[in-house]
Amino acid sequence: QWPLSQAKLTQLYILVQEQLEKKHIVPSQSPWNTPVFVIQKKSGKWRFLHDLREVNNQMLPLGALQPGLPSPAGLPKDYSLFIIDIKDCFSSIPLHPDDTKRFAFSVPQINNSAPMARYEWVVLPQGMKNSPTICQWYVNQALQNWRQSHPNYITYHYMDDILVASPKPLPEKEQNELLSELQNWGLSVAPEKIQQIDPWHYLGFEVTKNRFRPLKLSLHPTIQTVNDVQKLIGDIQSVRPWAGISNTELEPLIDLLKNSTSI
Repeated sequence: QWPLSQAKLTQLYILVQEQLEKKHIVPSQSPWNTPVFVIQKKSGKWRFLHDLREVNNQMLPLGALQPGLPSPAGLPKDYSLFIIDIKDCFSSIPLHPDDTKRFAFSVPQINNSAPMARYEWVVLPQGMKNSPTICQWYVNQALQNWRQSHPNYITYHYMDDILVASPKPLPEKEQNELLSELQNWGLSVAPEKIQQIDPWHYLGFEVTKNRFRPLKLSLHPTIQTVNDVQKLIGDIQSVRPWAGISNTELEPLIDLLKNSTSI
């Protein structure tokens, strides 16, 4: 575990307690242990991060389940959309009990006044390289009954974003049926993340009944830190669907993140 300042340790205690209360982590005696730290966001809030690079090195990558993002160009003109964003998708998916020990971390005490407390994740952790693929698979499984029961609707799914297109606004009965199917799999949707009215925002696009356009049209390529690289890659990902940028073309940027230690 890396040394942390007293101010950062104080924030770490608060964030760990939040995860305990949400039952995302439990006390652990696992022999595995990888570092944790906190960073302050521009909003002033603190974010809890777990460095899982050593754990990731022990894994075989599952690979992507979709070769790209679904494009709004495939939607029929004048269709109505019902778009939902699954809340905290990773933390809604339980880890297999045999695997939780691998995702353990320790929380040091100020001035080493007591032994470190150790915890382990019991839900899909952020930073584990196969978490996005597992999330994609899990949500797809949750949608199987819905898709089979409603073959006349167009249903797009990518990660935690779900879009249903229909000739007329999706009836409330079908809306509740879809939400119920997700809830049966432990997946919830925040009411404010439900979109039913034109214009809709979906995977970086603004969509109306007769057109769509990318929300982000500019990139900021100035690179001085690892965080700048991460932001640039995120910006490029947002325009990839319509700019035709391939994984091969992104590789030089992604290589800059390999074995990096500064944040």
